[in-house]
Amino acid sequence: MSRVWNFSAGPAAIPQEVLERAQREMLDWNGSGASVMEQSHRGKRFIDMAAQAEFDLRSLLAVPDDYAVLFLQGGATQQFAQIPMNLAGEGDSADYIVSGHWSAKAVSEAGPYVRVNVAASGEPDDFLKLPARADWQLDPRAAYVHYTPNETIHGVEFHDIPDVGEVPLVADMSSNILSEPLDVSRFGLIYAGAQKNIGPSGLLVMIIRRDLLLRTSRSMARIFRFAEQAANDSMLNTPNTWGWYLAGLTFQWLHAQGGLVAMGERNRAKAALLYRTIDDSDGYYRNPIDPSARSRMNVRFTLHDAALDAAFLEESEAVGLLALKGHKALGGMRASLYNAVPLEAVEALTQFMGDFATRHG
Repeated sequence: MSRVWNFSAGPAAIPQEVLERAQREMLDWNGSGASVMEQSHRGKRFIDMAAQAEFDLRSLLAVPDDYAVLFLQGGATQQFAQIPMNLAGEGDSADYIVSGHWSAKAVSEAGPYVRVNVAASGEPDDFLKLPARADWQLDPRAAYVHYTPNETIHGVEFHDIPDVGEVPLVADMSSNILSEPLDVSRFGLIYAGAQKNIGPSGLLVMIIRRDLLLRTSRSMARIFRFAEQAANDSMLNTPNTWGWYLAGLTFQWLHAQGGLVAMGERNRAKAALLYRTIDDSDGYYRNPIDPSARSRMNVRFTLHDAALDAAFLEESEAVGLLALKGHKALGGMRASLYNAVPLEAVEALTQFMGDFATRHG
């Protein structure tokens, strides 16, 4: 069986070395004679693995000691509601920066739990560029400021961390976490669904400043409280043992690749190659995003004639280039270039794009 080059936006590519190790350990994990999925999460083997995964993640991101690291069930969408439940009290307001589909969805899910102030929005520009920082209407009394550093659907990315003063900055980093070095101390809370740069779907990683854990007195079930999860080492209930294990293998793989400095260099090179191919195609391919806001992780592009879309997708898949169809809301194409997508995959894609333009010109 031959592997394809996987450009899926999520669930996305997982490093082949990680998959091969998981395959080797499937029937006999850590000398136990059973798979990790059959182990008690209260057993020493699993607890040691979980501790190592947290250690490796902390070292990758240089997470300060005054931050807790949680491995939770569910995805980022659940946190759109759970974050205001935990960080905002009754009657509090929170600022939201809307830069695309996912930040807009965060606004809609937060509404029942906090007074939402849309402090800035890229919607008037069809989310083709980021809202100018000078136009943000931030409230210094807000419970937090929420933004999405990278929008997987619209293909825009913040290339710096916004300064929001003393208000805690909350970031949905599902699609760009671990893609380059990050100053965690600039944030109050970082959360990320695992299915793009960490591992399989169903797991969420959260990094939260400890002083925020007991912020709200809102009445809610224990299972929804971040403080309870932290106090129980993310095992208030049975965790996603398989996802946690694969995340740990991915963290080890990232260390072996040279850490986040090396990954940042690779990701910039991959994105630069694909954008250069689009820009140099004399309009055959187009990317509509303002160059200053182009995403390194999710590259949108259209063909000069939409009638060629079906042929492009059929022929690309036939040569092993998977999942290039754009999101249904926007059409066109999208190539997601997460950590597990190597430069060779982008080289294969750009060569195919050139060949396709020649044959269908």
